[in-house]
Amino acid sequence: MTTSTSTSTSTRTPTGELSATAARHLLLNMTPNGSLGPEGENLLVIRRGEGPYIVDADGRRYIDGLSGLYCCQLGYSYGPEFAEAAEKQLRELCYSPLWTSSAHPTAIELAERLSRIAPVGIEHTFFSSGGAEAVETAWKIARRYHALRGEPGRTKAIARRGAYHGLTIGTLSLTDDPGLTEPYGPPAIHTRFVANTNRFGLAPEYADDGLYTARLLAELEAAILAEGPETVAMLIAEPVQNRGGCITPPQGYWQGLRALADRYGFLLVADEVITAFGRLGEWFGGDRYGARPDMVTVAKGITAGYAPMGATLVSQGVVEVINRPGAVLNHGYTFAGHPLSAAIALRSLEIMERDRILENVRDLQGHLAGRMSSLADLPIVGDVRGAGFFYACELVGDHEDGGFGDAARADLIVDLIPRRLREAGLLARVYNRSAPLVQIAPPLISDRALLDRIADILAETLAEASARI
Repeated sequence: MTTSTSTSTSTRTPTGELSATAARHLLLNMTPNGSLGPEGENLLVIRRGEGPYIVDADGRRYIDGLSGLYCCQLGYSYGPEFAEAAEKQLRELCYSPLWTSSAHPTAIELAERLSRIAPVGIEHTFFSSGGAEAVETAWKIARRYHALRGEPGRTKAIARRGAYHGLTIGTLSLTDDPGLTEPYGPPAIHTRFVANTNRFGLAPEYADDGLYTARLLAELEAAILAEGPETVAMLIAEPVQNRGGCITPPQGYWQGLRALADRYGFLLVADEVITAFGRLGEWFGGDRYGARPDMVTVAKGITAGYAPMGATLVSQGVVEVINRPGAVLNHGYTFAGHPLSAAIALRSLEIMERDRILENVRDLQGHLAGRMSSLADLPIVGDVRGAGFFYACELVGDHEDGGFGDAARADLIVDLIPRRLREAGLLARVYNRSAPLVQIAPPLISDRALLDRIADILAETLAEASARI
């Protein structure tokens, strides 16, 4: 066997050739791939990362204002530590499935570690390869749980309007976005969508948490009764809803969800694919709001983006049912709990504790909240909302109802704002679906100076946009 000493294509190919090769061969996620141009002219090629920054193939550095895709909690400078953990694991065991009465030590250790930081009552973990798989696992476990309890008719789910829970055929059923769901036909799961917790644009009296929570829970209970409580298997919600712009819950909301789940017998699932592992200053974002779910879905930050992994964390009460003698959980994934990913996740949790990452978010979240709140003074900013290191500005336009005409939307949301942010060295998310939004979710290692720089760039960009509406 010979060993090549040539430089890899990805390190020696000029940027233009890389982009052209991508246009010919690479299909990107959630992208109008035909708009990249025949030579990939509109493609941003990221070559490396350093701290909270990423560097493109031309050597230009950007603040990673979205932590990759809400994954890179630790930024990009812990590579040597993760490489050490990966090498140790790969030298010992490269692969072993969690299948048919077989397991391996690293997955066992990670499951035990997660049980120590999980919400109250959550003791067990079912591993997967990512967030959509984790959500689909929660659905299957819910169905199995109810069937074993003699209620196979619980075949419906409840989710919230505007929510996103994944892109598999199963999880698309729980995702409320016609642009994503309609191309693929009828949903696999009958899902009833109820109001999310966005107060922007509502009557002033709903600024009162008690009144607003009561309204939301009353609507939810009415939906449960309309569907038939005996048909509902689970309700799924994010502690802070990502789609729609970092939508936080009012006080008492999650306690109300728990009460309704107990009253009507369905399971409560907290989708923490984005909000877990420090994004809101807690191991699990639901802890910030007093959530007591039956299951928690996670991915992204569990490995800080250094390897793919998802997981469904399950309460003792649910496991006692699905583990009844003779019961079989006929569900699994080839790469669930992969030794490499499990080793990376363990090292990530170790680093987060050692380097006091949660404490950094808690120490600086008030400062970031203040800087972000000040953006509401700009004419184009209708609302600012979020928590921890997770914020969005909802933008308002040139119409009396606050909307954008086609020309203004194309000028500002599609062109000016994303272009100016990138020119200023900030990668953030600019939504051009439903409500127009600018969103940030910086790495959890960010210091005060970096957060100030992010806020300054947003202020400068949105001020320029305000002058054009």
